[in-house]
Amino acid sequence: MGALSIRQVRKAYHSVEILKGIDLEVDAGEFLILVGPSGCGKSTLLAMIAGLDHPTLGSIHIGDHDVTHALPKDRDIAMVFQSYALYPNMTVAENIGFALEMRKVPKAEREAAIARVAKMLQIEHLLERKPAALSGGQRQRVAMGRALARNPKLFLFDEPLSNLDAKLRVEMRAEIKLLHQRTRTTTVYVTHDQVEAMTLGDRIAVMKDGQVQQFGTPDDIYSRPANRFVAEFIGSPAMNFIECSREGIDQLQAHGVRLSLTPAHRQSLQSFSGHALVYGLRPEALRFADQGLPGELWMVEPTGPETYALVDTPLGRLTVRVPGQVHQRIGERVHLDWSAEQCHLFDGMTQQRIA
Repeated sequence: MGALSIRQVRKAYHSVEILKGIDLEVDAGEFLILVGPSGCGKSTLLAMIAGLDHPTLGSIHIGDHDVTHALPKDRDIAMVFQSYALYPNMTVAENIGFALEMRKVPKAEREAAIARVAKMLQIEHLLERKPAALSGGQRQRVAMGRALARNPKLFLFDEPLSNLDAKLRVEMRAEIKLLHQRTRTTTVYVTHDQVEAMTLGDRIAVMKDGQVQQFGTPDDIYSRPANRFVAEFIGSPAMNFIECSREGIDQLQAHGVRLSLTPAHRQSLQSFSGHALVYGLRPEALRFADQGLPGELWMVEPTGPETYALVDTPLGRLTVRVPGQVHQRIGERVHLDWSAEQCHLFDGMTQQRIA
């Protein structure tokens, strides 16, 4: 049994089913990301792991203990919320040590834990301040320190970086990853940000409509998306999708354009009984070339180190991710090329990946 086992968990409010049979097994010391759009059920699932809500059906185990209906205080967990949830009348040191004080931990042991956590988070100079005198990033460090002082079996993070500006988000993301590398405490982290998911997680559970669409490593999720939703949700800019049909047994065409395939793709198509397919290309798979798919440059979006170019083609409007700058002008005729090894095929009816 893993550090956290979620078995066929379902949750319904009256006639509305929010979670529809979640199965996840998390190993000891693993960093699990729950990611998905708003309303997919990820925060509801985290609340059940924390004991703030209970499943309608199914069970949750932490280690060897069934905690499905246990109180939060009996689960040995620590949680960091989107809102910092600090006590405004307490100093940083008092906030960090409050949970230990409630557990009757001796004062000397409490002070040692506060000092250890403050050093780890580099907030020793803030221990006598109150939350009102702290920046957003400092407050989030204190909230994390309160959780770390507990040394729990399980850390739960509920979108902890959502209230921070872009620069602080990047800094705190690195802090959280470094903390996990130091403590190796099993962690469950909820976010809607796929960049956070890809950079932080050992494994990612991509959720939609109360179901796990794919559960795997960041490389699995990105390189071998299980279906069209995962392919579109993970990756920025989103994958380009081209609706196409079979031409013969093992060829594809869309709007009169034959689409390149690998021998492995052709072999998969021979055992595929459907007709409608979707051909997926990530923006970084496309490149400007002297010949290939013709098009017209419609828009350029520079981001600094790279540029997103939108090109109108016979296959529709495609997004191209270009290192550096795009030297072609808006309205200029261009050609696009790509390697067949970088395409993804999906069943047009079920939206599932064709391996």
